[in-house]
Amino acid sequence: MASIDSLYKVENERVLIEMNLSSVLQLFNSLDPAPFHEKELDKYAEEYIIDAVKDFPPKTRFKIVIYLPDRDINTKVSVEIAKAIRSHFEYRSHMERRKFRERLIYGEFALVVGLTFLAIATIASMAIDTYAGQHPAAHLVSTALEVTGWVAMWEPVTVFLFQLWPIRKQRKLYDKISQMEIDILPYRKFSPKAPELHIQPEIRSSGILKSFRKY
Repeated sequence: MASIDSLYKVENERVLIEMNLSSVLQLFNSLDPAPFHEKELDKYAEEYIIDAVKDFPPKTRFKIVIYLPDRDINTKVSVEIAKAIRSHFEYRSHMERRKFRERLIYGEFALVVGLTFLAIATIASMAIDTYAGQHPAAHLVSTALEVTGWVAMWEPVTVFLFQLWPIRKQRKLYDKISQMEIDILPYRKFSPKAPELHIQPEIRSSGILKSFRKY
């Protein structure tokens, strides 16, 4: 089995994330009405770029290389494509930042609620032990209150220990991609390692990209 490294070209200590397009429009979501330089990337193109970055250690440097037919190669197209890709991942990063803030606020709220409930449950448990400790059911109720108080802390603990760091990690990945160097080259400089985008015949008229295969 070929190693991950063998699937990518390296140029000037940068791993090349290469894609072959038969049309500029294949790179973008055809249903997005935004101006060209603000268009959303097609999900298969986005996934390919993200998966390529995840294949390597965090400190690896990358460059995105897009191959287009000669008819689509000009300075304006190159600038607009690069701008659109950066804009797309900057937006993704912004959304992750917002998600992080929302989860942080929720975690802080859950922590206050959890600590308050834990304090009330602990005080109630101690009161029952003190004033009704001899009653057969008192110890059971006291223990149940104490356990319930700690269960209330599960949600804030989950947020702070397990939910925030994956969001932060994803945001850093988007930031990294948005800052990558992007080259637009003609087919004559085509790399055999670059994947090609295909539009299935049955949906070609709609312009919606449905399959993204790597060769």
